[in-house]
Amino acid sequence: MSPDFQLTPDGRLRHLLTLDGLPAALIRELLDRAEALLPHAHAGTGLRDRHAGRTACTLFFETSTRTRSSFQLAATRLGMDVLNFDVGTSSTKKGESALDTLKTLEAMGVDLFVIRHADNGAVAELAAGAAPGTRVINAGDGRAAHPTQGLLDMLTLRQRKGADFSRLTVLIAGDLLHSRVARSDLHALRALGCGEIRVCGPANLLPGDEVLHGCRVFRDFDQAIAGVDAAIMLRLQRERMEQGLVPSLEGYYRDFGLSPERLARAAPGALVMHPGPMNRGIEIDGGVADGPQSVILAQVANGLPVRMAVIDALMG
Repeated sequence: MSPDFQLTPDGRLRHLLTLDGLPAALIRELLDRAEALLPHAHAGTGLRDRHAGRTACTLFFETSTRTRSSFQLAATRLGMDVLNFDVGTSSTKKGESALDTLKTLEAMGVDLFVIRHADNGAVAELAAGAAPGTRVINAGDGRAAHPTQGLLDMLTLRQRKGADFSRLTVLIAGDLLHSRVARSDLHALRALGCGEIRVCGPANLLPGDEVLHGCRVFRDFDQAIAGVDAAIMLRLQRERMEQGLVPSLEGYYRDFGLSPERLARAAPGALVMHPGPMNRGIEIDGGVADGPQSVILAQVANGLPVRMAVIDALMG
């Protein structure tokens, strides 16, 4: 699929499927829009007329708490009707294809689909089969992309460290192999000109060079975290991996877990980030996750204005 498929001929968003290849100016525009929407995200009804009469559907073929709830609230804040589609009780259980499901809901007047799927590229395929006026947002597909998580992570970094990413050293650590969040964060950090991007994890949980190009790869977590401005810790995705990739959870925490002692090696005021859900005591110490340098709940809060911004941009 063409990398500019998600853009209109004049450079506006048609769909949001990936941050890979998105111009830095467009990413900054979405972050600016999210900042402008912040006062409305958690408070009220000020924008309930903005897209009134339009319908959004959360079409999730995988389970979700944060992302699905955040999109539901975001669409509601903008005045949209929201259809929460339950795949578990739908005709997909009878063999209906995902595209037939989308087209059926499209015929009922759904304007925008927020889709999560277990397969890489599945959301882009559904967007390609949608009607010209339908908009699609990728809420996570396989290992490939989770673009709104990447945007909310960038917004959280920008709020606390400033807009000049060239001054930052950012570490992404843990199970990068299975992480769509890591890929979207890497796409965004590269586009915004991050000064140094570091990655660290077990050798068998790191993806290939095509994913990690431009990154400094560390095998030793103590070295990787030294002097960083932010550490983005990733969940150990045991549901996506084969048995035996991690010999023991205790050993994983010993070698790659973010403890208070390891955090002390980072730059003063370094941010602790995590996309959730967390495995406390495996990839991150509970005290660190709840400590003064943690912005994990701020990430969750930023998901709402970011998703409002994306919906608003797509709906025009």
